[in-house]
Amino acid sequence: MTLRQLGTSDMMVAPLALGGNVFDWTADEATSFAILDAFVAAGGTMIDTADVYSAWVPGHKGGESEALIGRWLKRDPAKRDQVVIATKVGFMAGLAPGTIAPSCDASLARLGIDRIDLYYQHSDDPKVPLSDSLGAFDTLVKAGKVRAIGLSNFTADRVEQALAACHANALELPVALQPWFNMLERDKFEGALSDVAMGHGLAVFPYYSLANGFLSGKYRSKDDLGKSPRGLRNIAYLEGKGPRVLAALDAVAAETGASLATVALAWTKAQPGITAPIASATSLDQFADLAAALKLDLTPGQLEALNRASE
Repeated sequence: MTLRQLGTSDMMVAPLALGGNVFDWTADEATSFAILDAFVAAGGTMIDTADVYSAWVPGHKGGESEALIGRWLKRDPAKRDQVVIATKVGFMAGLAPGTIAPSCDASLARLGIDRIDLYYQHSDDPKVPLSDSLGAFDTLVKAGKVRAIGLSNFTADRVEQALAACHANALELPVALQPWFNMLERDKFEGALSDVAMGHGLAVFPYYSLANGFLSGKYRSKDDLGKSPRGLRNIAYLEGKGPRVLAALDAVAAETGASLATVALAWTKAQPGITAPIASATSLDQFADLAAALKLDLTPGQLEALNRASE
């Protein structure tokens, strides 16, 4: 397994990132700790979380995932030097400069670390000038609280505007982009956004890499949608090219002996401009599919077959 450079930063990461959105939600603490341990043991490096995870759960307020990761690191402090921790701000309270620094401090406290490796603007906030929000991020970098910055859920035009604002104001440049991208929704990244990312050397960490689990083959009919809390999100995938993509994944899975999820992640990590797809697991059995994707490299013929099915 070859590590990949995190944009123009000095950090290197494995070609799969572990999503923390399920921690202390659909994966309890013991399971989450076991998955985190297994991820590091398999050679994984980047853990992706956010201050909003998991505010949508009754009784939660956000920060639960960060706090769990913090407890995991406190249990075994040596793990800190083995992982790159990415978290985000702005989804709940926006990106006004006055909210960014306190939010960063709160994330640092929950994580139990003194510096965030990659800090994202989680969602574009058009009400706040980019020079203001990126200026606040620049201050965090200069204060040593953040190592590198990224943009999540930005359009191609807004990425260009963000980079221009940084150049015009001598601010720390973003080094990473987090878009929505998977085999069923390629147009959410391919095209203008992909061109901007590659043109500026941004690392790309796509989320929804398994399309809410649909690409694992778990949901093949409406009868399957009740299999998990996120099942109903897959109803649209049952139409259109969804069945065709599953058939292509079935064929490559039969050739490789890998699961559909492993094959789908291997396809994603092989796409132009992609640094590492993000995927989460709620059990060690699910995590085994993620771990296998770290080392599975598909053949040109297999990639072409999957490309045709997912066009």
